[in-house]
Amino acid sequence: MPVVRLGLIGDNIAASQAPLLHKLAGRLCGLSLAYDLLQPAELGLAFEEVLRQCQRSGYRGLNITYPYKERVVAYLEIDDPVVRAIGACNTVLFQGARARGYNSDYTGFLAAYRNCFGDAPPGCVALAGAGGVGRAIAFALVRLGAGELRLFDVEIQKSVALAETMRAVLRHARIEIAGTIEQAAEGADALVNATPVGMAGVGGCLFQPGLMDARRWAFDAVYTPVDTPFMLAARAAGLSTMSGYELFLYQGIDAFRHFTGRDVAERPLRELLKSGGR
Repeated sequence: MPVVRLGLIGDNIAASQAPLLHKLAGRLCGLSLAYDLLQPAELGLAFEEVLRQCQRSGYRGLNITYPYKERVVAYLEIDDPVVRAIGACNTVLFQGARARGYNSDYTGFLAAYRNCFGDAPPGCVALAGAGGVGRAIAFALVRLGAGELRLFDVEIQKSVALAETMRAVLRHARIEIAGTIEQAAEGADALVNATPVGMAGVGGCLFQPGLMDARRWAFDAVYTPVDTPFMLAARAAGLSTMSGYELFLYQGIDAFRHFTGRDVAERPLRELLKSGGR
């Protein structure tokens, strides 16, 4: 049986569970997969050279994570106009000389939110982080019916650029730019972290406990660890929470579909991941 060769390009990815997810999904679908973790700094190469080497050496596809989701777009063909507007890709499929780009963060967040919260609209959302995953989540929140988005990023030009893009293509959306995390959270129904703050090797929590009073729900895109300081504080404050693990799972299922053309069942995959593949 031919081996489907996949990989993940990103920084600080040693704790990623992406290799396990895709290998287990392959097992459930009767496929043999190899999955490599590729950190440009460790390889002594620029991101672009790692991307080119993977395409030349027979990889079927790649996941792309922080901080390369926006940078990779320049090298891809992107068919979906929503993904072009998002301006970030986390899934790359090689087809000979062609490299096609997808955003399973966007589709994965839609599926994860609906699984956790059903048809309940997101309300007014304070979104921290306007980089690759933040852009995907912002578009997904509007599609889910968010009444208003409050964007905060320490690099304010990222918030400005995202707001301008969204206003141009989603004319009904209410998008505001916040100068501080406190301004973003004031009166919001939900708090969303789409930054690396809280992940293993980074730590910290952007939303301090006082900002969590009277909110309805919270989401942290970080999933290593699953119980980030933000998620622990949000639960302690009585908020409904969706962990980054849910996004990890559903975006992985969608990426696997792009790589292999196979649909893997969510429940068996979840159970296998929970058991570590046993």
